[in-house]
Amino acid sequence: MRMLIKGKTVLTGEVEISSSKNAILPILAASLLTDDKVEIRKVPNINDVVIITKLLDQLGTKTKHYRNTLMLSGESISTNPPYELVRQIRASVLIMGPLLARQGKVRVALPGGCAIGTRPIDLHLKGFHALGADITLHSGDLVAKANDLIGTHIYLDYPSVGATENIMMAASMAKGISYIENAALEPEVVDLANFINSMGGKVSGAGTNVIKIEGVKQLKGVKYTPIPDRIEAGTYMVAVAATGGDAIIKNVIPEHLKAITSKLIESGADVIEGEDNLQVRRESKIKPVYIKTLPYPGFPTDMQAQFMAYLSRSHGSSVVSESVFENRFMHVQELSRMGANIKTEGKTAIIRGVRKLTGAQVKASDLRAGAALVIAGLTAQGNTILQESQHVDRGYEKITSKLNAMGAQIEDE
Repeated sequence: MRMLIKGKTVLTGEVEISSSKNAILPILAASLLTDDKVEIRKVPNINDVVIITKLLDQLGTKTKHYRNTLMLSGESISTNPPYELVRQIRASVLIMGPLLARQGKVRVALPGGCAIGTRPIDLHLKGFHALGADITLHSGDLVAKANDLIGTHIYLDYPSVGATENIMMAASMAKGISYIENAALEPEVVDLANFINSMGGKVSGAGTNVIKIEGVKQLKGVKYTPIPDRIEAGTYMVAVAATGGDAIIKNVIPEHLKAITSKLIESGADVIEGEDNLQVRRESKIKPVYIKTLPYPGFPTDMQAQFMAYLSRSHGSSVVSESVFENRFMHVQELSRMGANIKTEGKTAIIRGVRKLTGAQVKASDLRAGAALVIAGLTAQGNTILQESQHVDRGYEKITSKLNAMGAQIEDE
């Protein structure tokens, strides 16, 4: 797939943010914790959700879509998901915790996803082992078994979001009390804890670095709406600022966007917070800034590429330091095709602002790199052809129609 993006666009009007990709994927995995019916509302129509839903189908969960609501019923489930689906999506590893908790065993191939570094799952396995699971590697598959999961203290060497979520799900039905120390603080972790608690679980402390999970024997069905997507919101905020536009970003939780808001204001944009919306506009020149990606509440690694596209037209030199993932500067070469002046050394990029970007044929290597190239294309002189644009559809619902409603001219081909 590819996008044709007409340049020199000014984004105005408003855009409504969809439910969070990074919240809904673990929530869908957590639906495996119960054999009751689960109803998830405001489900975004993105490729990652389609893949994880197919994965749940293959495990035996009965799934039914009604408009933007997804109903799931997992009365009879298997513990061996198909390789061809697991390899497509990183979040597939999140089914391990729920299946281990409910069935006492799981066998899964090593997961796939974006090509932004190795992202090992050793912390997930460390947590399962601490809870009493026996873990082996068999014919390229991870096999985890446990007669009983027993509550325990687990210290994470790094506050991994996925490991925190997976261990939390496994511990939710373990015998006794578990503590996850140095837990991830991300809002998506809090949302998963709220989902588990709405099912009858007993999770406390989510959003702090120590999460307490008191295991229960059974979890029940529930109706639930995930939080808005802070990365989608941040992407549109940057797109509006990059084009010198003025727009309202609706359905957001401003508290979740503090790091992004701060850097936009530092760069010369105006951000006005409402109760559940933000107004973003930029009339002055783009000022250079320093960014270092960090776990929440620091600057999100998932916004690094978009900001780099934005800062490529700043008046001065900006520095971006990537401390979360290795190999996450794959968009730099493509931005350079458009005239950006970016030099990288290790995990640091120096962006010297240029007067203009020029439309070119570029390729998306991953989800956020694709979003960055869309932003660059909107600001460039001439047309940009974005190859491999299906990566963008993994995490952005109706991005073409949403941007076009704000004044962009983008065609999907």
